[in-house]
Amino acid sequence: MENPSPPPTPDAADRAAHFAAIRARKKAEAEAVGVDAVFIGELVDRFYTRIRHDALLGPIFAAQVTDWDIHLPRMKAFWRSILHNSGEFSGSPMAKHAVLPGLEQRHFAHWLDLFYATLHELAVQPAAAAMVGERARMIADSLLTGYLMQRDGLAARRAGETLPRIAPTISGAAADPG
Repeated sequence: MENPSPPPTPDAADRAAHFAAIRARKKAEAEAVGVDAVFIGELVDRFYTRIRHDALLGPIFAAQVTDWDIHLPRMKAFWRSILHNSGEFSGSPMAKHAVLPGLEQRHFAHWLDLFYATLHELAVQPAAAAMVGERARMIADSLLTGYLMQRDGLAARRAGETLPRIAPTISGAAADPG
């Protein structure tokens, strides 16, 4: 029996089309549960307003963010990249967080609590809250673990295990009535 020929190697155009299709599918899945660009923009605006007024995190952000008119559009691009797989964000969140002194698990847990509270105010579908909340937790876990591994070495490799998870249902006005 003859050995079959290996499949042809995709060219650059095939690869680009493949990734464009993946991006379109991810964006459509997010938008199907209400996570569109408008939702992401409102989430970022409300969340960072909450952060700026927070006793624990506000001073940390105030020391690092000197121009919110630049920071907020970057954060919106970041979240569109995360939730829509848009590929529009370039940057290194880990590098930005690695230089901050004194961060601990409690800072990341509190960040998540504020994020979840903001998300619950806005999410019209439980699937939206679950999707966005889980992505936020993955980001917090990754940043916390990377941050603590730089400081403490491999002992910190599971640092994010105890971070809070999003509640399985949305309460209040955003709850799904049916």
